[in-house]
Amino acid sequence: MTPRTLELIYGPHPVEEVLRAGRRRVHRLLVAGSIRPSIEEVVQQASIPVERVRRSVLDAAGDHHQGIGVEVEPYPYSDMDAILEAAASAGRRALILILDSLQDPQNLGTLIRTAEAVGVQGILIPKRGAAGVTPAVVSASSGACEHLRIARVNLARAMGELKKANIWIAGLESGPDGKDIYTTELNSPLGIVVGAEGQGLRRLVRETCDYLIRIPMKGSVGSLNAAVAGSIALYEAGRHVNRAEG
Repeated sequence: MTPRTLELIYGPHPVEEVLRAGRRRVHRLLVAGSIRPSIEEVVQQASIPVERVRRSVLDAAGDHHQGIGVEVEPYPYSDMDAILEAAASAGRRALILILDSLQDPQNLGTLIRTAEAVGVQGILIPKRGAAGVTPAVVSASSGACEHLRIARVNLARAMGELKKANIWIAGLESGPDGKDIYTTELNSPLGIVVGAEGQGLRRLVRETCDYLIRIPMKGSVGSLNAAVAGSIALYEAGRHVNRAEG
């Protein structure tokens, strides 16, 4: 059997969340400075090997490591059934984030962090042609991905499964075809689709949506960054659900 490639997650917050979540097998902690008490406590409880290294070892992994990294197995993706079960348990509060071919790890990480804060039941990303959960994405999300169900799927097919489960699908659209997000009722079980940087929603994904929503722009700039637009949409959907439930 071929051994799985190990990944190095770096930075205090991502490292702490990886250890707290306990979803990955941890091989060793690499340290080039002091260890936060909260991290040290988890390391001691789990009997994780600690190795002192030169900062140059961590410099090769990425920026902002702040002298700490953890060597782990690759990200454990969820499956569609687990996300459907979680959405069913959430009832009217069901909220799924669907990402159509995002390429930028920073955008993906930002949206994952927002999704975790809002309380989504899962995130769907394409199997191919899109950024996956890499160490850079873990860093950009501050480790939020470790607490979420993220599945790599055939996006159009998965959207169809959500619709069969009575979850409405709203595609985020910057053009005039979208309904104003601030005057659209979003208090039903909902999947929000965010398109790729630049090209937006792909044709089949767009056609699979039940309706399109847009964020009104009052200034001179015609559109928002994908991560910013997606974050606004997630919080607006959460606001509608909370208002409906009193």
